[in-house]
Amino acid sequence: MSSWNESMHFCSWIGTRRVVTLNLQAQKLAGSVPPSIGNLTYLTGINLINNNFYSAVPQEMGSLLRLQYLNMSQISFGGTILTNISRCTQLTMIDVFSNKLIRPIPDQLSLLLKLTVLLIGRNNLTGTIPRWIGNFSSLFALSLGENNLHGSIPNELGRPTALQRFILTSNNPSGMIPSSIYNISSIYYFTVTQNQLHGEPPQNIGITLPNLEVFAGGVKKFTGTVPASLSNASRLRILDFAQNGLTGKLPAENLGRLKWLIRVNFDMNRLGISVLRCWVLAAITLEENYQPASIANLSTQLKILTLGENLIHGSLPTGIGNLVNLTLLGMEGYHISNSFPDAIGKLHKLEGLDLNLNRFSGPIPSSLGNLTSVTRLFMDANRFQGCIPPSLGNCQNLLILNLSSNNLNGTIPREVVAIKSLSISLTVSNNSLTGSLPSPTRKLVFYDAQITACISSRHIRKQVIGEIPETLGSCISLQRLLLEGNEFSGHIPQSMEKLRGLEELDISRNNLSGQVPKFVGKFRALKYLNLSQNDFEGKLPN
Repeated sequence: MSSWNESMHFCSWIGTRRVVTLNLQAQKLAGSVPPSIGNLTYLTGINLINNNFYSAVPQEMGSLLRLQYLNMSQISFGGTILTNISRCTQLTMIDVFSNKLIRPIPDQLSLLLKLTVLLIGRNNLTGTIPRWIGNFSSLFALSLGENNLHGSIPNELGRPTALQRFILTSNNPSGMIPSSIYNISSIYYFTVTQNQLHGEPPQNIGITLPNLEVFAGGVKKFTGTVPASLSNASRLRILDFAQNGLTGKLPAENLGRLKWLIRVNFDMNRLGISVLRCWVLAAITLEENYQPASIANLSTQLKILTLGENLIHGSLPTGIGNLVNLTLLGMEGYHISNSFPDAIGKLHKLEGLDLNLNRFSGPIPSSLGNLTSVTRLFMDANRFQGCIPPSLGNCQNLLILNLSSNNLNGTIPREVVAIKSLSISLTVSNNSLTGSLPSPTRKLVFYDAQITACISSRHIRKQVIGEIPETLGSCISLQRLLLEGNEFSGHIPQSMEKLRGLEELDISRNNLSGQVPKFVGKFRALKYLNLSQNDFEGKLPN
């Protein structure tokens, strides 16, 4: 309209005397909400999401008697939940998620009987969960997660028969989940992870909650067995019972009927594991369980497979190369032995490979160089032999490489150290490597090339020799430099003066000589320094 311009105050614009919606989402606003907002008495909706208001909400907002929709999530405001808002009895939605609200949930909110959405998670609210929430008969979304609520879950929360989303993660409630909640058949999103709740999941949960899409009950004290009736929840996509005390066998045949299941997490229980064969399963995490069966016939749609610290033994199946969509493979802490299959090189989408703490032997296959998407590679604490394959230099997205505590020999390939992305950690300690130390990448944070000098008094390992590279000083992000127990000679290079972020420096048990440079005394971030068993002379720097 022509009158809506800067020539007059916006309150004089035609039509603005009856503002019904205030939408200021993500406008980078800061400061406080002005008390004059209470003058906009025709407001039915307020959206202030994703701004930076630092003070409490003004009491004048309680004058907005026509208000139906209030979204003040992620705006950093603190104080208590506004008690005066209880006068806005037309409210159907309150969203104050992710702020800095404190103290208990005020009882005055019990007057807002038309609420359908109550999202007050990710604050610092204390006290108990109010029983009167059960009086919101039209409620379909309730989020209380990530607060400091304690006490038991009121049985009254089972009254809102239209409830669809129930979120109570990361609080301190105790006791058991009331059976009345398990009987709300409309619930499709149910998450109670990281609480002090206990008890057994009902064996008929898939029948009483047939619309489940997400069930997250991890990091609690659930006991008993996994309900086979979950197969009745045909829409189930995510199932998480991690870090509980579940026993018995995983009902793989039943869960295999869930054609939309994309993520399963049962790690750190006491389950016997069988193969899950679901059409679109994208993630399986079954770490720290008992007696798992074969994994060779899993869905080719699988993206995440973590089975660490189980009792799998024998060889890694060559059929694992068929899981071509894997982005993460975690099988650390097994009893897997024999040689490492070349088929792993077929997993071109792999970003993380955790195979440490096993009994792999033989050479590291050069086919690992085909994993051009991999960012972290952990193969430490095995029995690998032979040389580090130069083909690893093809992994140009690698951030972390750990090959320590094996039986590797030969030199550290320049192709590996030259990986430009290798910016967090390179660990090749406790092997039988020889030769000089190649110059590392400029961005490296952790360079651990120490070789333990002795396994016993009778078994002396070969060591890295030569001088510490002058170019090491270009690693200005370096935080840990561990080169102990080698045969480095010469002086500490002056270029290391640039390593102002060093927190750990261990160059003990070498043949270094000369004076300890004065710049070592200026490493303000240094927490650990070991220069022992060298041939240094002169005074230590202040």
